[in-house]
Amino acid sequence: MHIRSIKSFTGRNIYSHKPVIKMVIDFEDLYRHPTSEFSGFNEALLKNFPGLKAHCCSLGYEGGFAERLAEGTYIGHVTEHLILELQSIMGYEVYFGRTRIIEEPGLYYIVVEYKNERYGIECCRAAVNIVSCLVKGKSPNVNDILKDLKVIATESELGPSSRAIHDEAVKRRIPVTRVGGESLLQLGYGKYSRLIEASLSDKPSCIAVDMAGSKHLTKQILMQGNIPVPAGDIAYTGQSAIAVAQEIGYPVVLKPYNANQGKGVTLNIKNATGVKAAYKEAVRYGPAVVVERYVKGRDYRILIIGGRVSAASERTPPVVVGDGIHSIKELVRIENLNPLRGDDHEKPLTKIKLDNLARQVIKRQGFDEEGVPQKGVAIKLRDNGNLSTGGTARDCSDEIHPYNCQLAINAAGAMGLDIAGVDITAEDISRPISGCNGAVIEVNAAPGLRMHLYPTEGSPKNVAADIVDMMFPKSRPHSVPIVSVTGTNGKTTTARLIRHVMALEGKRVGMTSTSGVYIGDRCVQKGDNTGPLSARLVLSDRSIDAAVLETARGGILRKGLGYDLADVGVVTNVGDDHFGAEGVNTLEDMAFVKALVIEAVKPNGYAVINADDAMAEYMLKRVACNVILFSAHSKNPLIEKHLNKGGKAVYVEGGRICIREGSLKKNILSIKDIPMTFGGRLDCNIENSLAATSALYSLNVSTDAIKKGLKTFMTDAVTNPGRFNIFDMGEFKVMLDYGHNPSGYKEVLKFACKMDASRLVGVIGVPGDRLDRNIIQVGEMCGGAFDTLYIKEDDDLRGRKRGEVAALLHNAAIKAGARREGVKIIHSEIKALETAILDAQPGDFIIMLYEEFEPAVELLSKLKKELEQIPVAVDIRVAEPAG
Repeated sequence: MHIRSIKSFTGRNIYSHKPVIKMVIDFEDLYRHPTSEFSGFNEALLKNFPGLKAHCCSLGYEGGFAERLAEGTYIGHVTEHLILELQSIMGYEVYFGRTRIIEEPGLYYIVVEYKNERYGIECCRAAVNIVSCLVKGKSPNVNDILKDLKVIATESELGPSSRAIHDEAVKRRIPVTRVGGESLLQLGYGKYSRLIEASLSDKPSCIAVDMAGSKHLTKQILMQGNIPVPAGDIAYTGQSAIAVAQEIGYPVVLKPYNANQGKGVTLNIKNATGVKAAYKEAVRYGPAVVVERYVKGRDYRILIIGGRVSAASERTPPVVVGDGIHSIKELVRIENLNPLRGDDHEKPLTKIKLDNLARQVIKRQGFDEEGVPQKGVAIKLRDNGNLSTGGTARDCSDEIHPYNCQLAINAAGAMGLDIAGVDITAEDISRPISGCNGAVIEVNAAPGLRMHLYPTEGSPKNVAADIVDMMFPKSRPHSVPIVSVTGTNGKTTTARLIRHVMALEGKRVGMTSTSGVYIGDRCVQKGDNTGPLSARLVLSDRSIDAAVLETARGGILRKGLGYDLADVGVVTNVGDDHFGAEGVNTLEDMAFVKALVIEAVKPNGYAVINADDAMAEYMLKRVACNVILFSAHSKNPLIEKHLNKGGKAVYVEGGRICIREGSLKKNILSIKDIPMTFGGRLDCNIENSLAATSALYSLNVSTDAIKKGLKTFMTDAVTNPGRFNIFDMGEFKVMLDYGHNPSGYKEVLKFACKMDASRLVGVIGVPGDRLDRNIIQVGEMCGGAFDTLYIKEDDDLRGRKRGEVAALLHNAAIKAGARREGVKIIHSEIKALETAILDAQPGDFIIMLYEEFEPAVELLSKLKKELEQIPVAVDIRVAEPAG
């Protein structure tokens, strides 16, 4: 057995509305054999992974999987459950899994839920290795495997601060996107989105964060605000550190100029020898050292969020208590076995490290690490109580004096920080501090939240909730309106029309489409951008007021959705395009894929469905939100049924677009007054107008705005490039369109037959990834409709041999009645178009179904110049339809 591919779906997808990993695996001959045929397999599996005994499996009760195993289940099924169990061992609650055959005999896919993407992928690989060993009768080194997996989980997991904020946002249904593999989170979408990394939000300036990183500068700023701080200065050499210490008087504290987490800090130094040793430790973390007067007292951390105290903790340095038996080194090792202690920030407490600084602290107490303290003797292992170096915390939020609260608030404000950890040393935080009984020691940007979320003593405080409250007050939205548009045909024009109307309303719209990503009027990324990465690019732009996302089948199948929930989901139609790819073989398969767009809509949002489409009823069954139906016929049975239930619908009646809501009917506009319908002759654009009107009405856009948008949306190369663009070449006309499947060709030919042309000339091609029968169908349609045909091929053959698609089209066209001498194969798209133009006769209407739009437009501009021998404007005017 070997893995063919592994990919993750970070958003909602066709397998689950939770993130999943899909692994394609070739089981080779193993697919034939149930587990019962492998001697000792079941026993070894359950012995190494006893948690599998609790798996329910499809039987629906605990122990179901073990029963299936005893009966003899298949290797793919076992691999699926083992991946889930490996994640469960590390504390991830994951339950969803599925194993299905892709291709006979042994090619399968396994889909499993995950919480940590990197860890989930590694669990897939580990599960395959383990199962491979077991079927061969070998014993996998499970301890080493789990040890390696733990390292991966620790390194790739969000830290406790980020995790708490992430989970709090999810609880409030605020969309959260992890940016990259680090701790940077985007909360919300568009102009309402916010960024936060650990507890550092996007609000403070770089200067404010840098100031907080400079301990000496922080102290100077606090002094200006009359906030009590310890006396001190900066030292760049050991001798100057001793001089400063003598000047301010012992005892003193030495710490690096710009380090954090208590690194290199030595407290309560009482002589020059101690200063010299402390200097050597501190200077390891930076070129300068802060020397300041030691303030006696307890170590408190006050967490300020949005100008108020969120929590307060007393921090205590790590200690071990002697038992008269074990050495200090052994006592540390025993304490580190505490299940609450982990590496770095993975658990509420951090493991204690016996480094040089710890050894110095131990030495000052008259011991070394091999010494055995008497029973009950406490040995301090650090001077500071930072959790990152093994300290513990006691919640004291209810003890802090109001005066000290305001002092901490003022300190955070003076530093320009919206979230700050203010460190105060005082004998008693419940009494007001002044220079003689306490001081503010530091103000930290990006303070750790762990001590407040998981205090060793006292009640935990949900400080993450305070952070989310600050970033998103109750009156502030967290997302711009999102419209997601899918369908076999018409989704690009529909998306562009929706964007056009919203822009007329003064909104800065971000849009994804087959022609590029647009922010306002600017194209920021050219090409086909209809997948999840493009959607995330738009939704991360903090200048947009709304998002219109063209969401294509390919992106859904490959990576799922690039957003959480839309306000409106639109399905223009469902056709038989792209059959045979990614397991989509029937119209219902295709409908299932596209239905994800209307499933992923907010409960109070709208699904827009084409009531004239064959899969409309199927779509209605997938919806869990409001519905608005559209139809080109007012008497559509689904529309009538929907309206009788009090629903909303948009339809054509008496040649006008109408909106009906209950008994209320609004007449919007005559079809003939909508330029994109060419006087009512272009059926597909009537359908697209209805879809866009439905989506806009769902967003509470006024009918006047919708009417204005429909009247001003043109089918030119600027407003709707590549969709029924007609260019006047003088004595003949050329139309460019992106029709690339049978239904697209059908609409083009229906339109062409309504044009008053002496001859219809086609420059046709079909992408190579379509089924033979679809290519033949296009050839037959074109052979019966065009007077002359030029057959070309795409540059991207999509797995076909050169000439293969052209031959299918040629033979089908001849079979359908086309004159053999009237059908030419010219593989180059541009060459085929150029030949058609140079061979054109007066009154011809040439239609090219293009692969690349811009080269075709450039050729038309060039040839128009040559034909007319006059300069041509950059934006070619759209011809009025003949007749």
